Amino acid sequence: MLFLIVALCLAVTIVPPFLDRIYYRGPDSGHYDGAHFFNPDGEIGLPAPTGASRQGFILRWLLGDDGRPRWPEAIAVKPARPAPFAAPRGMVATWVGHATVLVQAAGLNILTDPIWSDHASPFPPFGPRRVAQPGIRFDDLPKIDLIVISHNHYDHLDLPTLKRLWERDRPKIVTSLGNDAILKAAGIPSTALDWGQSVSGAALNGLAPDAVVQCGSYEHCPDYRVHVTRSHHWGSRWGADRNRALWSSFVIATRAGNIFFAGDTGAGDMAWPYEARRYGPIRLALIPIGAFRFRKGQMQSDAHIGPVQAVEIFRRLGASTAIPIHWGTFRLSYEQWDTPPRMLELALRCEGIDRKRFAPLRIGQMLSVPTVRPVTVGPKSCDERAFRALE
Repeated sequence: MLFLIVALCLAVTIVPPFLDRIYYRGPDSGHYDGAHFFNPDGEIGLPAPTGASRQGFILRWLLGDDGRPRWPEAIAVKPARPAPFAAPRGMVATWVGHATVLVQAAGLNILTDPIWSDHASPFPPFGPRRVAQPGIRFDDLPKIDLIVISHNHYDHLDLPTLKRLWERDRPKIVTSLGNDAILKAAGIPSTALDWGQSVSGAALNGLAPDAVVQCGSYEHCPDYRVHVTRSHHWGSRWGADRNRALWSSFVIATRAGNIFFAGDTGAGDMAWPYEARRYGPIRLALIPIGAFRFRKGQMQSDAHIGPVQAVEIFRRLGASTAIPIHWGTFRLSYEQWDTPPRMLELALRCEGIDRKRFAPLRIGQMLSVPTVRPVTVGPKSCDERAFRALE
């Protein structure tokens, strides 16, 4: 054990410089200093999850003595078998697990942060292990037209899955600056954009950006636009390459309505939902609610919102319907397996919001998304002590 501890300390000192990567070069901006990206509304620190030293936390995690609540060894999943594509004005969403959602809208098949791997780690089988199998078997996926990738953490940018999707379907892949270099190294082409930039499906399909696209059957119609929007997070593949690539959320405009995908995010200044809302009414929002608790009683972390903040983001987006994501698949923090959905239900009741508009789905459950409707809320009835009791 002493030898392992000494070796670990030496590795922490010697290895990082060899793990650094430069994924992007470009002019300075309000969130890029010429070498690293940053959050303009305040940088995220990485305190030790338990308040002690980070080295001590890593050691306790390796020894299985980190104090986290136990999760189930496995969650039963009934996989869905989606149709080839949605109706002309229809929108159907299937939660595959974690931040992966299949959204079928007006002939488009869209995947968000797809991961079908069993481990979210650079060194499987070490690292977070999947406790619930994907809600759609890979071979049952319809042809995928568009993939959006929010950032480069292993539970969001899963190269084995992306390689399989690229070889099978040749989908259009949109991500934020720098992540395209990681994909290119694996032989996967993509389009990388900065916050505030957008690209049309026509342009991605080799047509003029302002081309008029006729989609008589709506099957695999390239008539859409992807807007890359701000979020509050960080990125790294190896630790030493921290913030060499950008993180983002997305608004995907389709003939069936707008889809918002938050990716992975902390609250930050909470202005970014308003920025996404400017692109028009949001029919469906995909909002994370898990991996927020790193000590008892915690309601959010710098990098991850919890259910209470997710409800506020839902309100600020003005979304018609939302699906809670980023929970119940990989154990990444200290909450119990079902704490996020239980806390979400309490937060919705507290805010007077109809539970059906932001209800948790079972992995593999399909949702026929209603058309955009006015946002109405009832009277608030909040008591923070009720949230604290959900340990």
